[in-house]
Amino acid sequence: MSAVLSVSPVEADRHAGTAEFSFDVRDFERVRALIYQRAGISLHEGKQAMVYSRLSRRLRETSHRSFGSYLQWLENSVGAAGEQEWQEFVNCLTTNLTSFFREEHHFHALADDLKARAGRPLRIWCNAASTGEEPYTLAMTAVEALGAKAEVKIVASDIDTKVLATAQRAVYPADSRGLDAERLRRHCLRGTGANAGRIRIRPELVKMIDFRSLNLMDANWSLGEPFDIVFCRNVMIYFDAATQRRVLTKIHAVMKPGSLLYVGHSENFTDARQLFRLRGKTIYERV
Repeated sequence: MSAVLSVSPVEADRHAGTAEFSFDVRDFERVRALIYQRAGISLHEGKQAMVYSRLSRRLRETSHRSFGSYLQWLENSVGAAGEQEWQEFVNCLTTNLTSFFREEHHFHALADDLKARAGRPLRIWCNAASTGEEPYTLAMTAVEALGAKAEVKIVASDIDTKVLATAQRAVYPADSRGLDAERLRRHCLRGTGANAGRIRIRPELVKMIDFRSLNLMDANWSLGEPFDIVFCRNVMIYFDAATQRRVLTKIHAVMKPGSLLYVGHSENFTDARQLFRLRGKTIYERV
């Protein structure tokens, strides 16, 4: 039997006074199953309001009047248009919270790690790059630690194609959190006229980064040569234990022996000792 989730949709659409779209328990469970199959994301109970709010836009844009109708259409979508709609579905349900030099202690450690590896080409993977602040922070840190001529290449990936487009533009508000006056001067170009109040990351930093769309659930990753350093921060918290294990195993396979994995402050992988050993505060070394 289906019960209408009246509280969550009304909360998400409180100004309208009533829910705009039909949304019941079966719809929510269907969304949970689809996003898990597609992206490995485990939506916990209590996320009904978030799902309703984020997917409502897609219902409006595709002229569907209920979640049941939209989800049926999504599951039957095929070809390029179908893949595009699946991408829109994933984009709606992924979370993008980032800033420059977020969890700053990692970048002090990274500077030391880069100096210890100086004198040879280095490859860094920034997974879940979001709108680009993190990979550009990696590039800034590399230049500060090793100099402008350092041979450092960064692969920056995300499942959300829209945030990657923002990252590739490399344009941000001038008051973006995490950038002090010295870094603004050294690494950014200030906008003038119609672009006043904005900054652009300097081209030499942008050239260090290769932005790619990547779903961690894909069977194969085409990422090139193994990496010296991987940033995969606050990604695993969205996966269940089995998915975490599969992803960690695949990350291990694209890293060099002795390379480093930086993770989020709430993530702990001591159960994967045969893959990684703890090297520092939320920093692991590949076994």
